[in-house]
Amino acid sequence: MQMLCSLRRWLRGLEPRVRSHMDRPWLLRLQPWLEQRALFRFQRQPLARGVAAGMFCGLIPGPLQLPGTLLACAWLRGNVVAGGMTTFYTNPLTIVPLYALAFYLGALVMPGEQVMPAWGSVAPDGAFSVQALAAWMQALGTPLLVGLPTLGLLLAALGYVAVHILWLAPAVQRGRRWQRCRAAVGTTPPAEH
Repeated sequence: MQMLCSLRRWLRGLEPRVRSHMDRPWLLRLQPWLEQRALFRFQRQPLARGVAAGMFCGLIPGPLQLPGTLLACAWLRGNVVAGGMTTFYTNPLTIVPLYALAFYLGALVMPGEQVMPAWGSVAPDGAFSVQALAAWMQALGTPLLVGLPTLGLLLAALGYVAVHILWLAPAVQRGRRWQRCRAAVGTTPPAEH
């Protein structure tokens, strides 16, 4: 719990530092729009929306993740910093398992039996390369196209709920401590005079 409280304090301390960079002359015109959109607020709702946008847009291929997250955060009124940081859950080590999971989710949704193509069909020597990965993704076909948005929505919902739970956990803990304290005070016998 102490770590969650420290994280919340650190996030709240980030807001003034980010806002100090907003006073740049080229951003002054955009400041009302940015304020209205809550793109740099480090509060529970904008953070949760930003994480959800980052989780969804993290599955977008390549360099389009961050621009997609920026647009999604502007549309959802989410925190851009949290959204951008969240997109890093996809990286060269995690992208293949995530795309395989997306394929299986798409295969569950689609009618008929869908079979995942073997890696050896696109890379006969089994070596990893960007070209082999692109060919494998193309071979995954329609189940991948259906599964990516499905997985993205599922991960976005999980991220949104996780931020709310982590943000409220210290408050719930304090409430339980307070109730135990009140119960302990209420059960002690009154002092005799």
